[in-house]
Amino acid sequence: MEVTCLKLADHELTWRAVMKKILVGIMGGTVLLIGIAMIILPGPAVLVIPVGLGILATEYAWARTCKNKLDEKWAALRKKKAC
Repeated sequence: MEVTCLKLADHELTWRAVMKKILVGIMGGTVLLIGIAMIILPGPAVLVIPVGLGILATEYAWARTCKNKLDEKWAALRKKKAC
């Protein structure tokens, strides 16, 4: 059985990789949106938003960048509180 590939921007992706990317996008996006909704609604938005970004960061560079910036700000805040 031959595995077909999808060619995107000089990268060949198997259907398994495409499905993983789609599922990670749906799951991470849902968790992120729930976290954003928790800013207004009762709930631990401060915990859920980074989890959503962490899920998305496994497949998407923009989410990895956002997560890294959030981690840096969190570390700076912790360092400032420790002093």
